[in-house]
Amino acid sequence: MEYRGFTLDPFQSQAIEALRRGDSVLVSAPTGTGKTVVADWIVETAMQNQQEVIYTAPIKALSNQKFRDYVELFGEDSVGLVTGDLVVRRDAPCRVMTTEILRNILLCGESVEKLKAVIIDEIHFLDDRERGTTWEEVLIYLPKHVQIVGLSATLANLDEFADWLSFVRGQTVSVVKEHQRAVPLSYWICTKETGIANQKAVRQAWKSSGRTQSKQNYKRNRRRKGQGGRRDRSSETTHIDVFKAMGKGHRPYLYFVFSRARAEDLARHLGRWLRNPLTNDSERVATQKHLQSFLKQPGAETALTPDLEHIYLQGVAFHHAGLHVMLKGLVEQLYEAKLIKVLYCTGTFALGINMPARAAVFDSLKRYDGYGLIPLPTREFMQMAGRAGRRGLDSEGTVVMRMDLGDFGEFDPQIKGYLEADYEPVHSRFSLSFNSVVNLLHRHPLARIQKLIEKSFLSWHRQKVAQKERHSASNMAQKLRDAGYDITDKLPTKWHKQRKIIQKLNRRADRHENASWREFEERVEFLQVYDYIGVDMEFYAGAKALMHFQIQEIFSTELFLAGIFDELTPPMLFGLCCGMCLELPRGTSVYDAKKHRGFTKRVQRIARSDIVMDASYLTGQPVIWDGTVLPLGKAWAEGQDLSEIMNMFHSNTDISGSLISGFRRAKDLLNQLKGVWMDFPDKCEMLKSLLKDVSRDEVEVID
Repeated sequence: MEYRGFTLDPFQSQAIEALRRGDSVLVSAPTGTGKTVVADWIVETAMQNQQEVIYTAPIKALSNQKFRDYVELFGEDSVGLVTGDLVVRRDAPCRVMTTEILRNILLCGESVEKLKAVIIDEIHFLDDRERGTTWEEVLIYLPKHVQIVGLSATLANLDEFADWLSFVRGQTVSVVKEHQRAVPLSYWICTKETGIANQKAVRQAWKSSGRTQSKQNYKRNRRRKGQGGRRDRSSETTHIDVFKAMGKGHRPYLYFVFSRARAEDLARHLGRWLRNPLTNDSERVATQKHLQSFLKQPGAETALTPDLEHIYLQGVAFHHAGLHVMLKGLVEQLYEAKLIKVLYCTGTFALGINMPARAAVFDSLKRYDGYGLIPLPTREFMQMAGRAGRRGLDSEGTVVMRMDLGDFGEFDPQIKGYLEADYEPVHSRFSLSFNSVVNLLHRHPLARIQKLIEKSFLSWHRQKVAQKERHSASNMAQKLRDAGYDITDKLPTKWHKQRKIIQKLNRRADRHENASWREFEERVEFLQVYDYIGVDMEFYAGAKALMHFQIQEIFSTELFLAGIFDELTPPMLFGLCCGMCLELPRGTSVYDAKKHRGFTKRVQRIARSDIVMDASYLTGQPVIWDGTVLPLGKAWAEGQDLSEIMNMFHSNTDISGSLISGFRRAKDLLNQLKGVWMDFPDKCEMLKSLLKDVSRDEVEVID
């Protein structure tokens, strides 16, 4: 089969044929093999038939990149973009949007009669702790006539997931798997002692070094390291050791780290350490032209500091989610132009953005998950490793893991799992938000809501577990009957244990079968206890406001009910919203933070009130309130630019990108407040004016 003048790979043809039959499709293929061609085909087919198609992605950067790609492919008038920040051609036949936006469209009952298909990129985000519920809700709420195109490089339990999706959609879901990469990968370890070597060679060096330890001593030594105990720095493998071992032949390479501050520190350190630039004369001239063009933009002079200009000219850069949005775009331009030879970056750089390298280096095989250090999951490792190997340029992609030789014993089994592609299964994170609960109650009778909830991946899995438990209980009960007894009989002593097991299995099956609906009922009971809704499901003021709030939903509603939003000037209102959307990293001090101490304490009391804390406990979602952010948001709303705001605080790392993300999310919260105030024209006009004031410069940029 051919498409756009290219002969399709077998897995691409298989997926497209399934879509032609009217099936939904799950495509699992390694990064860089061309699974997005399947998405491009369904987009073009839908528009040719005067139908609509929606492309969703988990991060805005990926949404924005896809928007630009589709504008180039299908023309400006045919493609729209709908995110929390921007709405461009909302009625276009092809719309690129975040999954949250699509969920809201479905929950609010907007018509999707002409919608042919929804493409869900990185569909494995369904098991994301914070956002996974949104993915499930979209798959449940979409009408049955809509085809699903799910794309992922890393779905382990793909067939189980497809079985659930077939159950939910009431239609065939075809599974298409491709295991072969277009550019094969080779895996290596780099230690100071061995240089770059394979796992077997490093294992031999580790054994020969005499650094193998008993499990007891190993754990004790790891504890000492974690408690700030001394370690032998002379044996530590540094990023400079990796750089020396990699040599020119492996550039450009991505150096993945799991800390924004470390990405910056290592890039600056390499820039200082280098005696000669990694770029040649013509490349430095090209870089200089990019920098000169960049400096013509408003605010660029403040963003591009002399030390950054120096490392860019050296062919070195760093990239992370907190980076100034203008610098993020500049680094991506320089990298695409092959002017960056070593890029220190966090994992977000690997997520869907089409920027491959000759090699990928891992600074560590552990990362912080918000609670503590965990082994880097195989799914994430392979997502990042998949950036190595440029199609048409490299015969092989190189993946290197930096480590100290003495730590090899800890990571040896983990590396084996990576090499065997032992992916973790996707688990459901389904947990209805209070906003979803009130919107479902507003739109559907309880019987319909129960059917929707029981379609969740979590409920489906619980039903499967319950079936197994009942089957085991039934088999044991049959053995009892074969022995001439009934479970209700007075049994001989030797059968007492079996009866207890049967009863226990049946009780557990009951709990699993009803768990998802019981969780919904718990949320309804919560809303009734706190007088958001009545016992007859009548909506009071709290529930009516809650229908619009999705960010810090109960916290936002309580602030609204307390009249806090009403009493503020527009800049203070924006500052408040910023403090609810962003927590500054430790070590950041805002010089003007004490000025609004009285007000921030009032808000803090609401943030720590019983209802807000009980809601947080019930949903597992943290309450965010950082009063030190308020003066920064207020200053932005008053017209100060980012460079002026950067002088209002001290931080150990660049948080300008995080600030901009916080400002953008605060805009989303203002839009939700606008929905609550829809019957108050004066307030809506004030919000409209405020949104216009804060939607400028970096906050308005498509990054």
